[in-house]
Amino acid sequence: MEKKHKFIRNFSIIAHIDHGKSTLADRLIEKTQTVSSNEMTNQLLDSMDLERERGITIKAHAIRMVYKHPDGEYILNMIDTPGHVDFSYEVSRSLAACEGAVLVVDASQGIEAQTLSNLYLAIENDLTIIPVLNKVDLPGADPDHSAQLVGDLLGYDPDLIPRISAKSGLNVEAVLEKIVQEIPPPKGDEEAPLQALIFDSVYDTYRGVINYIRVVHGSLAVGQKIKMMKTGAEYMVTEVGTFSMVRNPKEKLNSGMVGYFLANVKTISDVKIGDTITHSQNPSLTALPGYKDILPMIFSGIYPINPEDYKDLREALEKLKLNDSAISWEPETSEALGFGFRAGFLGLLHMEIVQERLDREFGVDIITTVPNVEYHVHLNDGSFIKIESPSKLPDPSRYEYIEEPYVRVQLFTPKEYVGALMGLCDEKRGEFSTMEYIDEHKVILKYEMPLAEIMFDFYDRLKSVSRGYAGLDYEASGYRKNNLIKLDILLNGDPVDAFSVIIHREKSVHYANAICTKLKELIPRQQFDVAIQGAIGGKIISRTTVKAVRKDVLAKCYGGDISRKRKLLEKQKEGKKRMKNIGSVEVPQKAFLAVLSLSDSSSNSSS
Repeated sequence: MEKKHKFIRNFSIIAHIDHGKSTLADRLIEKTQTVSSNEMTNQLLDSMDLERERGITIKAHAIRMVYKHPDGEYILNMIDTPGHVDFSYEVSRSLAACEGAVLVVDASQGIEAQTLSNLYLAIENDLTIIPVLNKVDLPGADPDHSAQLVGDLLGYDPDLIPRISAKSGLNVEAVLEKIVQEIPPPKGDEEAPLQALIFDSVYDTYRGVINYIRVVHGSLAVGQKIKMMKTGAEYMVTEVGTFSMVRNPKEKLNSGMVGYFLANVKTISDVKIGDTITHSQNPSLTALPGYKDILPMIFSGIYPINPEDYKDLREALEKLKLNDSAISWEPETSEALGFGFRAGFLGLLHMEIVQERLDREFGVDIITTVPNVEYHVHLNDGSFIKIESPSKLPDPSRYEYIEEPYVRVQLFTPKEYVGALMGLCDEKRGEFSTMEYIDEHKVILKYEMPLAEIMFDFYDRLKSVSRGYAGLDYEASGYRKNNLIKLDILLNGDPVDAFSVIIHREKSVHYANAICTKLKELIPRQQFDVAIQGAIGGKIISRTTVKAVRKDVLAKCYGGDISRKRKLLEKQKEGKKRMKNIGSVEVPQKAFLAVLSLSDSSSNSSS
C-alpha cells in the first residue's frame, strides 16, 4: 500500500494576506507544465473576478500537478488557501485534507498576524511545515533577518529555507524539491471502509452539486451508493475524477487521492463542508475529525431591493452556502424593509464579499442593515437569551443586564507606531494585556476588546495610523457584562427598526447625533416637518428636523387687510398638521447604506 502512496504529495500554501501565495501557485503550475503557456494567466487559481480585482484569495482552490523528478513522477495535489482572518475556516478544512503546508513569508515584511495564525492551524493538524521566503529580490527585503526569525519560530535551519521570487520564478524549483523530500506521502488503507472528507463544493446548474474530496481510507468508484455521515443523505455516485484546471473523470479514486465526485445532489442542504462520506452498504463506524459548525461573529439583515426578488435571494443564499459554509441565515421581517434574511458572517470582509457575490454571481439587488454582534441578555428569572438584532431585545423591565462578545486581539506593528495604536485601542474600549518584541523593530500588542468596537472602521484606522504596516489577528474570548443600551432612531415619533443599535451608553449621544445629522442630509423634504430623533427608551437624546417644503400662500395678496393673510396662513397650518398625521416618510435606500459609514464620525468624536 505504501508503494501506491509513495509518489503522492498533498499540501496547502498558507501565508499572511498579500505575501504571494497565489503567485507562487502560478509558478508551481508553470514549472510542472500543468497548464500550457497559452492558457496561463496571473492568479490562475483565483477564478472569481472579485479575487483578481482585490488581489486576495477568497476561496480555497485545488489543483493536481505532475512533477517529473529523477526518482519518478510525483502527483502533487495543491490547495491554495485564503490569507485573511475572516476566512480561517477555509484554511482549516483545506489543511485537514493535507499532510504538509508551504508557509510563505514576505522577506520585506517578515512574520505577520496571519502568518502565525495559519501556522498554528497547520500545527494543530499535525502537518509538516516547509517555510519559504518570498520577494527576496525587492529593494527593501532582508532575507537573512527574516530567515532567522522564521527559523527560530519553527526550529528550522535558516540556511535551508528556500529564498525565492514567485513573481520572477527565481529558485521556485527548490520549493518543489522540498515538497517531494520533506512532506510525507499519505497514509491510508484501501481495504478499509470508505472515509472521505468533503473540503469544498460548488453548484453547477446542469450537474448539481460538485463535491471536492480527499479520500482518506477505502476507495470511491462510479455506481457506488454513498452516505453523508452528518446529514444521513444517500446518493448514487455518477462520476469521480481529479482536477487540473478542468475536471478529469477517472474510474475510481483510491485512498490518499484528492478529487471530486458527482451524485446528482439537487438538495443543497444535504451537503455540509467538512462532512465525511462513506459507503451505504459497508459504512465506516466513525467520521473523520475536523467537522465543526461555524459560529458567525457578526450579523446583518439582507433584504431584496425589489420585494419580488425574495425567492431569488433565498435560492442565491442556498447556492452560496455550498462553497461558503461559514455563512448562516434565517428569514426575518422588517417594518421598514419588508421580507428578508438575518445572515451571520465571520467578519466585515466576509460580509462585504458575500454582498458582492450575491450581486455579481446571482444578479440579486440587495440592501443590508447595520451589522450587529450576538448579545446575551440575562432576564429577571435567571435565564438568558441570545439576540443578534436590536429589534429582538426585550423590554428593559424584563432583563437585568446585557453581555457582549469580546475578542483577543493581536496587533503586529513596527515599534514607532506603538503609541498611536495604543491610543486607538483605548478609544475602542480595549484592555491592554501584554506587549512582546519579536525583534528590535517589530512588536506584538495584545488587547482584549469588544467585538462591536472593531467591527466597523477599526481595520481602516489601524492601517491609517500605522501607514499600512500594522497587521491584525483576533479570536473570540467569551462574553462580558457592560453598560449597554438600545438606541432607537425615530422619524416623526415612529421607530425605524433598521436603524436601531445596541451600543455602550457612553457612546450613545455621539452616535445618535451623527446618525440624525446624516439622515437630515439624506431624507428628502416633505410637505411637512420631519422630526429625526435618537431615543433611549422614552428619553430623547438627539434631534434634528427636516424642514417642510413651503408654498408661498401669500403670493396672491397684494396689500389689503392683515386678517386675510392670517386666515390663509392658519389654513395652511391646519393642512400641514393633517398631512403630518396621515403622511408617511419615505426613507431612501442610500440612507440605510450611509449608516454603515457612520462609525467613523461617531468613534472619532467619542475620543
